[in-house]
Amino acid sequence: MRAIVLSAGQGKRLLPLTASRPKCLLEVSDDQSVLDFQLESLAGCGIEHTTVLVGFGAEYVEHSIAEPRFGKMEVTTLYNPFYAITDNLATCWIASVAMTDDFILLNGDTVFEDDLLRRVLDAPREPIAVTIDRKPDYDADDMKVTLDTDGRLIAIGKQLPLHTVDGESIGMLRFCGTGVQTYRDALDLAMRQPESLRNWYLSVVNELAQKIAVQTVSIEGLWWSEIDSPEDLDAVRGHFLQHGDGSDPARSTR
Repeated sequence: MRAIVLSAGQGKRLLPLTASRPKCLLEVSDDQSVLDFQLESLAGCGIEHTTVLVGFGAEYVEHSIAEPRFGKMEVTTLYNPFYAITDNLATCWIASVAMTDDFILLNGDTVFEDDLLRRVLDAPREPIAVTIDRKPDYDADDMKVTLDTDGRLIAIGKQLPLHTVDGESIGMLRFCGTGVQTYRDALDLAMRQPESLRNWYLSVVNELAQKIAVQTVSIEGLWWSEIDSPEDLDAVRGHFLQHGDGSDPARSTR
């Protein structure tokens, strides 16, 4: 199992904190960045190779991972030269060269407890699986999902009608077996459309769900957070202050 981390963006909603460094390098606890947190968790769960997609501030990210410090896990980078004019579908397409084996895909601004990652890795081996959570209410920025009665994905997107919403994607997906090539082919097809430069990579998953079975993995009750705003960052830092430092990534968060 490999991992791919999408960290090419700047994180403009976090300015001025991201004026020169991307948000994946923002510190969340005791000199540990978001990316440090993710890589330590991936290594601790047995991932042997992680590819980090970089763009804004790429040199800082490359410097931060230059020293081998994640056990036996190899960490490499891929550069998206178009990061300033594209959304993350294009970044994901550039990452397709690293989609050679089963892999887990995650956003570069998401932190989570190790048990969450283990649940996703230990879930039944389906070609494509989307990690979801549930909460009482959803806002316009949530990546919402609609499911069928068996928990399979029907639709995913930010604009889904609220009465159809059954949960939200946390930006972590797992691809196994035939799902790897299926997703690569779908990315290639999507990138032939000019509008795809401004689309999210999950839009491809939404289209695939209309054609094939896309499964979901629920992580209800486990801790995670997306860092999009200064308020999000403060909440994550507060979490670590309450539950321990980031050197042992959220192993006892609840």
